[in-house]
Amino acid sequence: MVITKATTESEASIPPATEVFDTMGAFIQELMDAGVLLAAEGLHPSSRGARIVIDGDRKTVVDGPFAETKELIGGFFLVETKSLEECVEWFKRYPLRPPAGEPSNIEIRPVIGPEDFSETMTDEQRQAVAERDKSSRFT
Repeated sequence: MVITKATTESEASIPPATEVFDTMGAFIQELMDAGVLLAAEGLHPSSRGARIVIDGDRKTVVDGPFAETKELIGGFFLVETKSLEECVEWFKRYPLRPPAGEPSNIEIRPVIGPEDFSETMTDEQRQAVAERDKSSRFT
């Protein structure tokens, strides 16, 4: 999963310039043509969201907006590449830039799969996950 960060502009609901749609569209099309893109979505500003803070058994709901824009997720890409290095190479070409004077980053994190828990899952649990995965995919 490639996580893009929110900006002051995205948190203020300022839409991107028209040419940004063309630039991002071309990048997304390249990912699609290469067969690595599984999903890509942007997120509404945190003012339209909520957090659930969990402290032991206590759960507290906090409505947005949230502070620290540099720590907020602005969107994501779900891609399937052969390696972390291949994913890094793709997203070094990510065309969007944060507003002037506002540094940002893109975070790349592998998605956990059942194979990552092979030492602690029982055969029955592995089978249940495999069945759930099969039924949740489009055919």
